[in-house]
Amino acid sequence: MSILVVGSVALDSVETPFGKIEHALGGSATYFSIAASFFYHDIYLVGVVGTDFPKKHVDFLVSRGIDLDGLEQIEGGKTFRWGGSYVDDLNAAKTHFTDLNVFSDFQPKLPESYKNSPYVFLANINPELQINVLKQMTNPKLVVCDTMNLWIDISRPMLLETLRKVDILILNDAEARQLTGENNLTRAGKKILTFGPTRVIIKKGEHGAISLTESTFFSAPAYPLTAVVDPTGAGDSFAGGFMGSLVTLNGLSEQDIRRSIINGTVIASFNVEDFSLDRQRTLTPKEIDERFHQLEEIVRF
Repeated sequence: MSILVVGSVALDSVETPFGKIEHALGGSATYFSIAASFFYHDIYLVGVVGTDFPKKHVDFLVSRGIDLDGLEQIEGGKTFRWGGSYVDDLNAAKTHFTDLNVFSDFQPKLPESYKNSPYVFLANINPELQINVLKQMTNPKLVVCDTMNLWIDISRPMLLETLRKVDILILNDAEARQLTGENNLTRAGKKILTFGPTRVIIKKGEHGAISLTESTFFSAPAYPLTAVVDPTGAGDSFAGGFMGSLVTLNGLSEQDIRRSIINGTVIASFNVEDFSLDRQRTLTPKEIDERFHQLEEIVRF
């Protein structure tokens, strides 16, 4: 079994009250893949970079067991670059520049060996590209999708078409409200279920996440951190931890889903403790397990 992820691979420049970094490893597919690799080791990444993409980043991804046959490198092109800061609110980034570069013409092309992947994560890319990916797939078992405010605003019809083809939608609270016009998140989640997905997971930042189906509701707390260094990639890390855990459990029961949401929460909590993916470079399975059990104690009553 394999997990296929399609999304961005980027070089980020970020500033927070704790410091700043330039040209660090980033991108939705990158954060997802690294997070998932802590639970599962058969991950296929589809994305695009330029010839300026450092070899050390390729080596790091490979060291985590991530298959890069689907990572296209455009000769003479430049990698997608994003720059932003978190100054007044660590829950919201202020974008200073977005240079799409080779990502502007990204057309996902799946290697033959990727097309029968049973688990698919469509990261935050244009809904038209997400549909294109699904057309290349051979009967996936589970399709999970992410989106963002931009696509809700400018590509709503195509996004709604995508949602009819996915099993789980993961999005944040502001996006859920924007997509549905509902301020109450429970009502928003229920409305999203009418669009096609059988489950919706709504991330609430420092307030955790909720999961809804037609017959179930689950609320997961966030891990109580005393300091957040860099929130970049937290949502994609959550999704990666969630799917990596779910595939390892090899089931789709409500218990499996809930356990995997907690594992996603744990990975996201480590992600924000340092810039870029630096915390994940030293993260150990023991630390993940300990934090999982700490969250178990937090919700025990």
